[in-house]
Amino acid sequence: MKMKREDVRNVAIIAHVDHGKTTLVDQLLRQSGVFRANQEVVDRVMDSNDIERERGITILSKNTAVNYNGTKINIIDTPGHADFGGEVERVLKMVNGVILLVDAYEGAMPQTKFVLRKALELDLPVIVCINKIDRPEARPEEVVDEVLELLMDLDASDEQLDCPFLYASARSGYAKKNLDDPNVDMQPLFQTILDYIPAPEGDPDAETQVLISTIDYNEYVGRIGVGKIDNGYLKVNQDCVIVNHHEPDKFRKVKIGKLYEFEGLNKVEVQEAKIGSIVAISGIADIHIGDTLCSPEKPEAIPFQKISEPTISMDFMVNDSPLAGQEGKFITSRHIRERLMRELNTDVSLRVEETDSADCFKVSGRGELHLSVLIENMRREGFEFAVSKAEVLYKYDERNRKLEPMEIAYVDVPDDFTGAVIQKLTSRKGELQGMSPIGGGYTRLEFSIPSRGLIGYRGEFMTDTKGNGILNTSFDGYAPFKGELSYRKQGSLIAFEAGESITYGLFNAQERGTLFIGPGVKVYSGMIVGQSAKPEDIELNVCKTKKLTNTRSSSADEALRLVPPKIMSLEQCLDYIDTDELLEITPTSLRIRKKILDPTLRKRAMISRKNS
Repeated sequence: MKMKREDVRNVAIIAHVDHGKTTLVDQLLRQSGVFRANQEVVDRVMDSNDIERERGITILSKNTAVNYNGTKINIIDTPGHADFGGEVERVLKMVNGVILLVDAYEGAMPQTKFVLRKALELDLPVIVCINKIDRPEARPEEVVDEVLELLMDLDASDEQLDCPFLYASARSGYAKKNLDDPNVDMQPLFQTILDYIPAPEGDPDAETQVLISTIDYNEYVGRIGVGKIDNGYLKVNQDCVIVNHHEPDKFRKVKIGKLYEFEGLNKVEVQEAKIGSIVAISGIADIHIGDTLCSPEKPEAIPFQKISEPTISMDFMVNDSPLAGQEGKFITSRHIRERLMRELNTDVSLRVEETDSADCFKVSGRGELHLSVLIENMRREGFEFAVSKAEVLYKYDERNRKLEPMEIAYVDVPDDFTGAVIQKLTSRKGELQGMSPIGGGYTRLEFSIPSRGLIGYRGEFMTDTKGNGILNTSFDGYAPFKGELSYRKQGSLIAFEAGESITYGLFNAQERGTLFIGPGVKVYSGMIVGQSAKPEDIELNVCKTKKLTNTRSSSADEALRLVPPKIMSLEQCLDYIDTDELLEITPTSLRIRKKILDPTLRKRAMISRKNS
């Protein structure tokens, strides 16, 4: 017999990137008394890894729990970036409702639509929270209308349309039901969660069923499965079997090693857990997302939607440049392979495949950001390797037509720059679908564009809009191939001699384009030291010294003025490289190079490519 468990609520916080999810969770934790009064707490305490902190984005969904008026509220903080959509899809299976957070100035954005659609498809009740109402340019009433329109566009049911709206400032720590209520604390939000989010229900006397929705990984205990108990109960040392909805043949006997529940930011060991609880289970070596833990008497898998497929891939390979092995700690193919396989433990949207070469692995993900975060993590851990340009993954239909992944791109730009952006995206096979003014001198453009048309575009976009544009994309399925694209209009400046760059050589080189290096940098033949002003590649010698003559004056060299080099971030380097180039990544350096370093062999390869 089904029963409700009134002392528990399970809720996920969903929103577009940067609308304040993690800050809101901070406040809920603070105001529910999770931290001691004198405890030092960092901001955005849920973003635990360095990259999440630096970029201010959430990459992995996280679990926490607070107690309010005797009810335990399990809260899941989810990522807002499209590249980490795989995370959002599966954590929604653990909750009974969502809090949709919307910025009071930006309003409903592409990811708001993406995450809200997922929640509505699962028939989850929604609490809408208009955040950042203390921003000077906030427009909360208009944003409420935008959210209602979005709900109607997504065919929400009458109950879902009748959702409660709250107004909040997560940073200042208050929420309220009406705009003219006083700013006090988060109590109205806590109360709305208890009143509006249904309690989890299940049959406590039925056989055990737990769907694993997230995998955590710990060096000491290995894989940790996280999921909600749908029926029955779980005990330490209980015998279970693992089955999977998408793999009918899967049937493995396992024993529950350790069992944890969430309290604040910690996992607390428990001996048993009941229906509705979100638990973490360790001691099962080969547990995967989508697995169902059941009693051996009645093994029944819980249906689970497949995780979206990757759309973009890169080759990760052993670094073979003349400077290889000087800066990294882990440099062999064995190291790289082990590290990539370890990433598969927690990242469900990633694929790693072996290639014909033992030194190269094909890594596929949901987007450039997804892969660049992995690269940055590996770099910080001391890995040295090289990667190729990102390429999209094609499919073929039954008539053998080539299909490619498409994106919907939403671009908010100042009115002065709309022409430049439209021209650039159209040249990259984008089709303008809509154009509307959004106030404040800004226009919103909506494009349908192939995923590969966006590769390498973000850097250009920032330059074209003088840093004032906002570009958001969401995956829009596969469509017939749109034709060839040329990624880069300019060639590269290539060093043709190994050595150290010298002011005199660089001074002569800077007239040919934009330099990426300054003096005193180690270079090798085939390394790219700058961007050419012309479409073709130019080879030059940046290690060249001035010939000494007996009339040389001591002040002549001091007069050589170098333009400061263009220093590029990891994303900019990944955007810049072309299909015949690689990016060499070490813990301390990023070097762009040609795949074929020898100039003669490179020319031969180019000629045979043109003739083929």
